[in-house]
Amino acid sequence: MSASPRILGLGDNTVDTYVDAGRQFPGGNAVNVAVLARRRGAQASYLGCLGDDEAGALIHAALQKEGIELGRCRRIAGGANARALIAHNDGDRRFIGSSPGVRARYDFTDEDFAFIAAHDLTHTSINSDLEDALPRMADAAPCLSFDFSERWTQEYLARTAPEVDIAFLSYPRQPDGACEDLLATCAAHGVAVAVVTRGAAGAIACVGGRIYRQAIVPTKIVDTLGAGDGFIAGFLLAHLRGAQTSDALAAGADYAAQVCTWQGAFGHGAAWHGSVSALG
Repeated sequence: MSASPRILGLGDNTVDTYVDAGRQFPGGNAVNVAVLARRRGAQASYLGCLGDDEAGALIHAALQKEGIELGRCRRIAGGANARALIAHNDGDRRFIGSSPGVRARYDFTDEDFAFIAAHDLTHTSINSDLEDALPRMADAAPCLSFDFSERWTQEYLARTAPEVDIAFLSYPRQPDGACEDLLATCAAHGVAVAVVTRGAAGAIACVGGRIYRQAIVPTKIVDTLGAGDGFIAGFLLAHLRGAQTSDALAAGADYAAQVCTWQGAFGHGAAWHGSVSALG
């Protein structure tokens, strides 16, 4: 694998809106992983659906500045971009509302799947509304990575995990045994590389039947938003470059700590003058 692999972020985007500070930041798992991988030397693309409003323009401009390939990205005329509203209590974030906007208006073409096939790895997420397209995506992508976040269920895993090569799942505040059982479930569904992140307890992975563990990397926290996506980007790049699983986990933990040192998932903040009630 090249030292500069081609990574495609496919699917969800949002504008993370800090209502108490009146600030907004481009984000979304697929967007964040593409940008953070690009900052670590990957060639990165994004395929998703942006509104033609202020929020969509904010994301589009940030992606251009970060050097992300946008040739297959949609701008939906007359459409509102996805947005998440976030409050902070003593430094801890709390999601208080969201709107999906136009983020799922893909209308895939054969050219899109050829674009997927041209990348070494495609990463998407449970927030991307791509379940029906996953089989064809899996056929096209040389490697398909999927973030199940905390929203996974056993039924959802049974439906989607067989299409996935690399799975990331969040399972905080759970004992080792429960995490290992979750990894075993992923392996039984055919997932080659499964990683469970556990908040302050670090991460645990299963590759080839072997269990690996990784502690968090201490850091000075400015904002934890995007830390999990930093972990994913760091892990994926190290993995694609041929690192051992233990080293890939360490790279993920290190990058997650770095992401915590700035505001937003990858910066590019702007003033926000909207209202919480606007999301209905």
